[in-house]
Amino acid sequence: MEHPTKLPAVDTGETRAAAAGDVWLRPPRARRETPPLSRERIVAEAIALLDEEGLARLTMRRLAERLGTGSTTLYWHVKTKDDVIDLALDEVFGEVALPDPGDPSWRVDVTALILGWRAAMLRHPWSTAVLARPLMGPNVLTRTEFLHARLATAGFAGPELSALASALANYVIGSALMQATAEPADEEAARRAAERHLRERSDRYPTLAETGPPIGRDWDDAFALGLDCLLDGVQARAGRE
Repeated sequence: MEHPTKLPAVDTGETRAAAAGDVWLRPPRARRETPPLSRERIVAEAIALLDEEGLARLTMRRLAERLGTGSTTLYWHVKTKDDVIDLALDEVFGEVALPDPGDPSWRVDVTALILGWRAAMLRHPWSTAVLARPLMGPNVLTRTEFLHARLATAGFAGPELSALASALANYVIGSALMQATAEPADEEAARRAAERHLRERSDRYPTLAETGPPIGRDWDDAFALGLDCLLDGVQARAGRE
């Protein structure tokens, strides 16, 4: 009896290499196959590793060693290092408290959210370097939705709403990145040297010589003032006729 010829699998062109963000798009594995190690424990240890040793030291082998397990068990839960980073980053976003939705002021809510986001990034400085990846985790999306929804109550919609939300996000990310990567040094001494440098060249840089160099200032105060300026502009735009 002849057996039917087995046709080769057809390449639909849909397969691709694993990439950042894929962890949110894969269906969960059946729990009956789950080994003792949990995803929650992996994420917690990954964050601890990243906080202590930095992004460059994160490898699947290093993470498995810290967990006291083998790479095979680790790969059952997370397919790639990008998976680990995506999960860890979303956990960091989960630390950002959501303001009480009952507050009628969109500005109060947006300020609280942005300040909380900045604080979370500064607690985990490595996070500022990986925010360009696709952000599709539930904690990220919940807070992104909150920001957009509160700005929408001020009357913004469509491209204008997206642009304002992006402007605020870029401000907080850029500020946190600058602070997280600043070289530890005697900032007061550096400021005095910069002031002297500018005074000696005040004919070329008169405004900087008068206001002082943008170094050696209080990071928190400078950020809060800049955020107020941005939100003043948003509020003025919201109140236009």
